[in-house]
Amino acid sequence: MGKLNMAAMLLMLMFVSIADAQVFDIGKYGGKPNSDIAQALTSAYKEACASTTPSKVVVPKGTYNLSPVNFEGPCKAPIEFQFQGTFIAATEKTTEESWVAFSNINGLTVSGGGVFDGQGPTAWGKCEKNEYCKSLPMNFRFNFIVGGSVTDITSKDSKQFHVNLLGCKDLDFIRFTISAPGESVNTDGIHIGRSSGIKVIDSNIKTGDDCVSIGDGSQQITIQGVTCGPGHGISVGSLGKYKNEEAVVGVTARHCTFTGTSNGVRIKTWPASYEGSVSDMHFEDLIMNNVANPVLIDQAYCPWNQCNAKVPSKVKISGVTFKNIKGTSSTPIAVKLACSSGFPCQGVELADIDLKYTGKEAPAALSQCSNVQPKVSGRMNPPACTAPVSLN
Repeated sequence: MGKLNMAAMLLMLMFVSIADAQVFDIGKYGGKPNSDIAQALTSAYKEACASTTPSKVVVPKGTYNLSPVNFEGPCKAPIEFQFQGTFIAATEKTTEESWVAFSNINGLTVSGGGVFDGQGPTAWGKCEKNEYCKSLPMNFRFNFIVGGSVTDITSKDSKQFHVNLLGCKDLDFIRFTISAPGESVNTDGIHIGRSSGIKVIDSNIKTGDDCVSIGDGSQQITIQGVTCGPGHGISVGSLGKYKNEEAVVGVTARHCTFTGTSNGVRIKTWPASYEGSVSDMHFEDLIMNNVANPVLIDQAYCPWNQCNAKVPSKVKISGVTFKNIKGTSSTPIAVKLACSSGFPCQGVELADIDLKYTGKEAPAALSQCSNVQPKVSGRMNPPACTAPVSLN
């Protein structure tokens, strides 16, 4: 059978499965608006998960309270959660690491237009340099999910990370909305760890930390059509802090827009680090609107002086392209490639960069490089690697 016919058949089977899915409405399990539906939702899920044919757990429109829930697989067939309502997290301190968790499920769909309000403002003020911050739950956790999508869902005001992925494969986030103010603490939008084939598509992320952060062991990650801001941009890393970190390979960010963020696209590794590697990174067709660090490789990432910045990073960076990046920088150094003196960056390319500086500290945007000799082509504003390197 030809590839086209096979694809058409798989698509037809998928639609048939969705149409024939057995429906488990939480109303049948006692779930009602303006009450805590954790028990009803868990009961509906257990029956749906046991179904040998595709199933759908439905939460109708309405406002619901929701205690922490963990949907643990494996299930006997693909399962869909259709969240149509607005869900409110508890404000009391909890020992749970996540509010809504999905684990060990093959064929997971989360959809329905639902809004998950983590009630973050009740916790953020207690977070700054406080152990309390480490115990706050994330809005969503996806552990070891294989095949699926999260579509038309909103994560609002998470107490910590909005979404954390671990060990997932072929999971797509489509038209996913993250909404939190810039001052929200430690609220990464989507953190991807040791996962492969992850796509974040046509999504809008406003938060107080990285819009998308990519940790060790992640491979073949695609970020496309994402708007980011406020936030800290799209970050690979930080890497090298822990022993036995796995390589990061194959990250592409394209057709994204950054507005008022502290960074655009960056790769960050710790100095005095353990060994590691980052390769096959591609950042292209990006728009920067008043971004502090539009293009950044930082191999001396050392917040709060937690490390020995004089010892070079041992994380090897290679095969990185920055292409067709336009807009404005809110700081004079619009392009900064600060690579490790112990392991200089290899195969870095700059092409068609046009970034203007909007402030008054310098007459024009500048580009700064250390321990790297990038290949340069096309328009280059600022001129590549012409600014003096700071000793600080």
